[in-house]
Amino acid sequence: MTTLLLTLLLALAPALPRTLVPNPVPAVRPLPPPLSVARWWDPPPTPYAAGHRGVDLAAPVGARVRAVGPGRVHYAGQVAGRGVLSLTLPGGRRTTYEPVRPLVAEGEEVAAGQEVAVLTAGSHCPGPCLHWGLLTGENTYLDPLTLLPRPMPRLLPTAWPS
Repeated sequence: MTTLLLTLLLALAPALPRTLVPNPVPAVRPLPPPLSVARWWDPPPTPYAAGHRGVDLAAPVGARVRAVGPGRVHYAGQVAGRGVLSLTLPGGRRTTYEPVRPLVAEGEEVAAGQEVAVLTAGSHCPGPCLHWGLLTGENTYLDPLTLLPRPMPRLLPTAWPS
């Protein structure tokens, strides 16, 4: 029964939507592995309500931040006293990173995996973290983790052979 259930889940998994991201392009991680999520995406019920419009990834100050995909620098500068970087990806979606010291300039083309910023102090997390966001259109926020390739499930034996 367990084998049948696992087989069914694995067969249906590619058909299950993770979120409404048009034309998803597999991306590279914004930080070196392993990614440690300090706070998950928690979309607000309405555009102006409270929520968490991205994910917080625990990382030390000074960590190198990479572009998750190819694109163009939309914005690189300060917002409310924090360094912010925003990259426009193919299809018009944008990823945002903060608090960072950008290593690239507005309008510059970037490659997937290219180091584009350095994590700085001043995050809204209890410890240092990178706030990573994903937008489509002007203000529709999506879960940025949906950009990353899905992990491949692995079944482990319940007992080791003697």
